Amino acid sequence: MEDTIFTKIVKGEIPCYKVAEDEKFFAFLDISPIAKGHVLVITKLQNDYIFDLPDELLGQMMVFAKKVAIGIKKAIPCNRVGVAVIGIDVPHNHIHLVPINGVGDLNFKAERVKLTDEEFRSIASSIAAAIEL
Repeated sequence: MEDTIFTKIVKGEIPCYKVAEDEKFFAFLDISPIAKGHVLVITKLQNDYIFDLPDELLGQMMVFAKKVAIGIKKAIPCNRVGVAVIGIDVPHNHIHLVPINGVGDLNFKAERVKLTDEEFRSIASSIAAAIEL
């Protein structure tokens, strides 16, 4: 299977705004966010469909995502961090973590937030500093 864009990000072949990483998982800002602080959590293991992951790895991924979500909530003013697994656009399992204040904020059809490189860097840095792995 050819490397996905996410695998290329993990390998450092494509730049990203990384917020967290361990031996199995990687988290970075979505470059087309629906809200400031929108993060993608992926496994380093390339796999298309999240529910094809072994149970143990899926559970570990959710625990990693929880730590990232706690960091997002500390860094970005919001009521909750919404969670979505869509898995259509990129054939590599991923979890969307999105700062929200209401159910309507988790709308992937909404206009995307435009951020500068400096804003992306600042947000990534703030979230990364708030994550306790």
